[in-house]
Amino acid sequence: MIKAKSLYHLILYSIIFIIILTSSFTFIIIENAFDEFQEKIEIIKTDFENKQKDIIKAEIKRTLKFVSYYHETYKNIKSEKEIQDGILYALEHMRDKKDLSEYIFIYDFDGTSIYYPISDKNIGKNLYEFTDASGKKVVKEIIQISQKKKGGFVQYIWYKPEIQKEALKISYSLSYKPWNWTIGTGIYLDEINKVVQEKREEYDEKISNYILQILSLTIMLVLYSIFIYKNATILIVNDVREIGEYFKETQKDDTRINQNRLIFGEFKVIANYAYDAMHNIKYKNNMLIELNSHLEEKVKEQTKELTNLIDSQKKFLKNSVHEVNTPLSIIRTNVDLLKMNTPNNKYISNIESGAKIIQYIYDDLSYLIKKDRVEYPKEYIDFSSYLKERLDFFYGIATANDLFFVLNIDEDIYIKFNKTELQRIVDNNISNSIKYSHAKSPIYVRLAYFNDEIIEFSVDTNSDEIKSKDYIFNDFYRENDSRGGFGLGLKIVKEICDKNLVIINLDSNEKYTKFTYRFKINENTTS
Repeated sequence: MIKAKSLYHLILYSIIFIIILTSSFTFIIIENAFDEFQEKIEIIKTDFENKQKDIIKAEIKRTLKFVSYYHETYKNIKSEKEIQDGILYALEHMRDKKDLSEYIFIYDFDGTSIYYPISDKNIGKNLYEFTDASGKKVVKEIIQISQKKKGGFVQYIWYKPEIQKEALKISYSLSYKPWNWTIGTGIYLDEINKVVQEKREEYDEKISNYILQILSLTIMLVLYSIFIYKNATILIVNDVREIGEYFKETQKDDTRINQNRLIFGEFKVIANYAYDAMHNIKYKNNMLIELNSHLEEKVKEQTKELTNLIDSQKKFLKNSVHEVNTPLSIIRTNVDLLKMNTPNNKYISNIESGAKIIQYIYDDLSYLIKKDRVEYPKEYIDFSSYLKERLDFFYGIATANDLFFVLNIDEDIYIKFNKTELQRIVDNNISNSIKYSHAKSPIYVRLAYFNDEIIEFSVDTNSDEIKSKDYIFNDFYRENDSRGGFGLGLKIVKEICDKNLVIINLDSNEKYTKFTYRFKINENTTS
């Protein structure tokens, strides 16, 4: 009885779901129909307005042609005043006096009303500063836009005699410059409301049909749900009850269900799957209990070993770098002393070159160790002079490798940057250019303004093409293992550039390889 009640609720919830779903569809359909209606209304309004604009524009152009023709015909026969009176008389008799909404109006450029057939009380008055209900200076705007070559339209609020209240209106005006006249006419836009109302009635009828169809479908679905409930509920309840009893029985023994206890084949399959699943769960649960008893201890042991290994590596690297500094200083000092006595000795130059390479590697490793513990504040650096200093440092190394520098360095280029980080960028690029350039080839080094805010530093070499451009800045990656090195230099460069918003561009092919760096002159990103 309890199971049957649960199924009843399931059917009830299904019916409620169908009603909600149907309501949602109804809402969506109504909303879409409403959107479609709104789009049509906008199209109708736009078409109506454009059509009315064309009508009044054509009317004013015809009127202006008439004025011009009349003026040219009688200018040598009548006085200007007689010609103007004749034109106004003709306009008055040509208009449809029954239609109070359509008429020609005329102002002079100063804003004085010359012709306004609906009401003559304002004739001769200056209405230049007259404003409508929205605060728009209507006459002023009509006069100003009429003086343009093709005239123009002005939309405003104006009194409509037929309805005896204000309505939205649009006017078109052109100027007749020989007399400084602004000639215009307008059309009220409230006529569109009648068309909109007709469309709204069509829309309401359409929505009513939609709702009626959806309600019919909903009733059919509800009746079908009740039919399913009446015919299938009892059979389903019986099978569900049998499976429930079987689950209780499997807690005591590990036997399969008797297939004859179930009616539906689908429930028989479910019962077999349930037996297999429960059997496997029991087996794996026993294995998991045994495994968990040893896993935590193993994890702690391995974690401790890994932590000790990492700490040992860091300590080894730190001590190694520190120990290298002392003999390196001794070597460089003695090389300087030997050069004083034997300035052009080839072997001393080779020793000096090797010492500088060690010094460059030492600087990279020293930065790598300290970068997460030391702040690198920025300062204004004479990049031009500093770049030349670093090239002097590498000059002997380049010469020992049968290479030479070709420089294009603009003078007095200053940049706000940290000097240690700038050295890593410069040194790594110059060192790599020496390491990978073809023998007896030039290394092109350029420093110049890219624009008022950015400077560009580039190193261009004749070398093999870099095949893996996406990996060149990764840890320990080397394009050519035979060239030596740790594969850390460009990784350091990439981190420094990312931190300081320096843009890197790599261009490499079979003929040359070029690294380009774009620095913001006054980048204020903190270290």
